[in-house]
Amino acid sequence: MSAVEGNPGVEGKVVAITGASSGIGEATALHLAGKGARLVLGARREGRLKDVVDRIAAQGGEAVGVVTDVTKREDLRRLTDTAVERFGRLDVLISNAGTMAVSPLDDLRQEDWDAMVATHITGLLNGIGAALPVFRRQRSGHFVNVASTAAYVVKSPQAVYAATKTAVKVLTEGLRQESGPDLRVTLVSPGFTHTEGVGKGASPEVAAAFIRQRDEMAIPPSAIATAIGYAIEQPAGIDVSEIVVRPTAQA
Repeated sequence: MSAVEGNPGVEGKVVAITGASSGIGEATALHLAGKGARLVLGARREGRLKDVVDRIAAQGGEAVGVVTDVTKREDLRRLTDTAVERFGRLDVLISNAGTMAVSPLDDLRQEDWDAMVATHITGLLNGIGAALPVFRRQRSGHFVNVASTAAYVVKSPQAVYAATKTAVKVLTEGLRQESGPDLRVTLVSPGFTHTEGVGKGASPEVAAAFIRQRDEMAIPPSAIATAIGYAIEQPAGIDVSEIVVRPTAQA
């Protein structure tokens, strides 16, 4: 176990985050940087990613950006390799990249279905495949996987989205059972959160309904960032297995 991973707190830990250019990923990067984490940030949008890295640097933090498409194994390996090459190890991988292109099944938006499967399921597995060998060599490491309250309650028209987030929940529990005493595994399931992805890709009617709900009751991404920070900062040997964070107004 690395000296840093063995200590409580966030300071000095090397944390990789996918989907780090906006929303929950961006908020988590800023939150952890403020606590002294060293960050390796992955996202597809290079310009937005650079903006986040520059903001962290301007505040005295330490971060590097790696253009990352989680559906590509080589991109996740590059993300984890960058952590090891730059900082000597990887303490935490936060698998956060997501897409919420929800629609009724009758719309047959199969490309959107494929994107959610590729991002949430294949992307998660690619992250596990990249980080698990690193964690095994170190005999320490922490997986933080971001699911959704849709993994617990299915509501129309979120069938495919809910199915993929349920898969995240199941894979995370399986990973926890196989990880043994040296690794930690945490599932974080946000409820309605105020991110740019809400309504994106949906039909105009569905998008309008989601955006209206978002503006009425959604919690800020910083609420999820704080929950992730709580799980990471626990002492070694304490595994925060599951956190659900939702607006009090969310049924």
